[in-house]
Amino acid sequence: MRADIDEALRYAGVRGTPPEALRREMERVAGEVEGRLAPRWVWRVWELDRGEGGIALRGTEVTLTGRTAERMLADCRRAALMVCTAGAELDALLRAWQARDMARAVLLDGYGSALAEAACDAAEREIGARFAGAYLTDRFSPGYGDLPLALQPAVCAALDAARRAGVRVTDSLLLSPAKSVTAVVGLADRPQAARIRGCDYCGRREDCALRKGGERCGI
Repeated sequence: MRADIDEALRYAGVRGTPPEALRREMERVAGEVEGRLAPRWVWRVWELDRGEGGIALRGTEVTLTGRTAERMLADCRRAALMVCTAGAELDALLRAWQARDMARAVLLDGYGSALAEAACDAAEREIGARFAGAYLTDRFSPGYGDLPLALQPAVCAALDAARRAGVRVTDSLLLSPAKSVTAVVGLADRPQAARIRGCDYCGRREDCALRKGGERCGI
């Protein structure tokens, strides 16, 4: 799997159209690590139960609270959880590159973020193929909108993420390996419009480097 180079450059903090030399360098970074990284993803679909406390995934400890989940899953009877990661190998590579060439390490860091997103896209394609009659919502993650980051442990436990994908939750509710993502995708019986796109719904709105630079990630 190879991540999108433009996406990787954006994650690396490149603004506007990148110089061709920088694009070539990111391509070299991608080529250098492509055979050494093993992105992984796991997912599972559950029935939804609605109650006063939020939207529960039946048979799990996961209850999705807040306006984001309510809007996203309004037409859904089922939802998928996913965890996707660029892998622990990337963390080790980043530490090694940071020790000898910080500029290239920044590019690798951006590439790793884009690779985790590519893994999420792959998981979505699998869900869409497995449930061919369903219409998927946009994916959304703990920490996005008003969906609490505190859901991370329950999501990872429901997916047995440590065993199946090598992803664990730290005491500060971050994921390890660092370039890992958890997300929710609703499955509906009719087409779903994009509902929560944009900075106003993002939990990282205030500290987003892209936004401070006058750009958007497109999500």
